[in-house]
Amino acid sequence: MTPMLVQHHPHPAPAPAAVDAPGRARDWAEIQERMLVPLYEAVYEHLEVRAGTRLLGLGCGSGLALLMAAARGARVTGVDTDRARVELARERLLPDPAAAGPGSRGGPGPEPIVLCGPPDAAAGPEGPPYNLVTAFQPVGSAAGDSDGLVPVLARAVPLAERGSAVVLTGWGPPERCAATAVFRVAGRLAERLSGRGAWRPARRDDLEEVAARAGLRPDGSGRVSCPFGYADTDSAVRGLLSTGLFDAAVAASDRTTVEKEITEALHPHVRHDGTVWMPNVFRYLVARIR
Repeated sequence: MTPMLVQHHPHPAPAPAAVDAPGRARDWAEIQERMLVPLYEAVYEHLEVRAGTRLLGLGCGSGLALLMAAARGARVTGVDTDRARVELARERLLPDPAAAGPGSRGGPGPEPIVLCGPPDAAAGPEGPPYNLVTAFQPVGSAAGDSDGLVPVLARAVPLAERGSAVVLTGWGPPERCAATAVFRVAGRLAERLSGRGAWRPARRDDLEEVAARAGLRPDGSGRVSCPFGYADTDSAVRGLLSTGLFDAAVAASDRTTVEKEITEALHPHVRHDGTVWMPNVFRYLVARIR
């Protein structure tokens, strides 16, 4: 699937991120999440996700990756600690039965489950039910983000069968990711105002290090082009803020200042028609549970 430019959605003046959690979750679902569709598709093709796949999605967000797996026939369960995103995922995957017709969920698989909480909230009553675990939130864009993934995996791995695939994802080389310069703004601003940096460049072995610390065995990897395309600068700013990668900068200053900094960093990527286009490369690692 080729990424499409995100349509502009009229919206009221934004509230601070900490206050407007539903609004930010909606921006993620409507603007930003679809940028990772090529990554989801590449992983599912690589692992031949289909009927018989029992998938646990860690940090499932608003559920687009789950929906795509369910359309392939997989049985999907998602967990996320962001309640606003979980509610959107439930809307997307579990529409009102009164309004839904046959096949309206987008695929033939069993009914999805979406839970708010840590990975072990998805524990089944009859032992480990999963044979695929995905962590589609890319590491390598914020200081310590790979550290936070290890304990999440430690709670998820016991829920899956031995030999099951665990998919880790991360940013590609900084020189191949146009968004790097924009995310670097978040780190500079947070460091200047609070003394703490929030950004660091992705390293080549980030995912392998996470796998080793989680006791997983690497079993293949790949790179995927995921350009970020937006209808205009306003949509780009909203989408980027919805990632949460600018939260430290907003806390250290204010949202207006951060929006101004992002807008300036986007200038080189604005095309003649006002659209914004940033080529990026993401990496995925398939690891196995020992």
